[in-house]
Amino acid sequence: MNSAGHSEATAPRGLELTPFRGLRYDPDRVGSLAAVTSPPYDVVVRPDGLHHLQDADPHNIVRLILPQATTAGARNEQAADTLRRWLAEGVLTTDAVPALYVYEQRHADGMLQRGLIGTLRVSGPSAGVVLPHEDVMPHIVADRAALMRATRANLEPLLLTYRGDGTATEAVERTADRPPLLSTTTEDGFSHRLWSITDPAEVARIQAGLAHHQALIADGHHRWATYLRLRAEHASPSPWDDGLVLLVDTARYPLRVRAIHRLLHGLPVAEALAAVEGLFRVRRLEAPLPRALDALADATAGGNAFLLAGDGAFHLLDRPDPALLARTVPADRPRAWRTLDATVLHATLLAHVWHVPEDDPARIAYIHDTAATVEKAERDAGTAVLLHPVREEVVRDLARQGVMMPRKSTSFGPKPASGLVLRALDL
Repeated sequence: MNSAGHSEATAPRGLELTPFRGLRYDPDRVGSLAAVTSPPYDVVVRPDGLHHLQDADPHNIVRLILPQATTAGARNEQAADTLRRWLAEGVLTTDAVPALYVYEQRHADGMLQRGLIGTLRVSGPSAGVVLPHEDVMPHIVADRAALMRATRANLEPLLLTYRGDGTATEAVERTADRPPLLSTTTEDGFSHRLWSITDPAEVARIQAGLAHHQALIADGHHRWATYLRLRAEHASPSPWDDGLVLLVDTARYPLRVRAIHRLLHGLPVAEALAAVEGLFRVRRLEAPLPRALDALADATAGGNAFLLAGDGAFHLLDRPDPALLARTVPADRPRAWRTLDATVLHATLLAHVWHVPEDDPARIAYIHDTAATVEKAERDAGTAVLLHPVREEVVRDLARQGVMMPRKSTSFGPKPASGLVLRALDL
């Protein structure tokens, strides 16, 4: 039991999703709902994407999730002041009654995702209810915790997946037949719609349908670790016992899994290639990005492979020296973990070949957008390391074994847009 009186022995046996009074933008007070949304804080490419979002609307949610000031304390105070001001001015308004929210994302390419937004009872990995699959960086957890303490708010939902029996999903689809609370289309081509479920009988059916399921953290490991930290700081019961999430039933709405790429600052491509000479097979590809990614996908079918960029070309690394892997990859984990591209990247290339600390933001950045990673590497004379995605079943199997993948190994999507519904803990 921790100091705040929490015990995993009393943790929920399944998912406990609770209605809350959503905090939403008043569409009459902003330019457009699309202009005030943002990707999740860790997907925003900085500084370009940050400036673009700030310029889109003076009330863009990025001013809360990524406040800009010279010190961490000043940033968090600025976010808290901004949130209070927007509440006082009516830019953000609170829904009259607690609700679960149905959230839909749809794209012209056929992608359709629907899920439930609510507050979920927070529990640690030992409870077996919410399964993480990636390690986290302590400095990011500390940063997110300070922001949540200052604002006393969950500013954006994290993304969890579960394999349901249809009960909750039937309620989701019934609700989606009604007119939505809001509808908007963002510049990435996704349309977003939101509905509320307030009927006690419908809420009870959903809760019963979730009660015996576990969830996988698809996106938001650092925010979930932040929820755990903040829960531990407060005696229960408290609003910190729960955190804002989007739950998606992947039995009905499968997610896409993409890779998260690395940008190595201060390491030119020529130096990176010189360091791997004799350790990997290296081939220069005079091809556009889509064809280079196809070559990477083909190479990963035969083992570990990576694509380096930043000097105007692409360089395919594959066929690593088995002796090198034996020396550098820990042998005390399952084979599925030892053979992950992310494992070899972190344990072998970053730690032993390139000597780049994985948690030093001055040396490495983690970027979701492939083209942006390449462009920034070319502009900054650094090295982009592009990875091929991991299959979802590999992620889930490792999570059920309690085995953590290297940090930033996967990018599940589509991710929920930030800014459509927030949670203030004092409401």
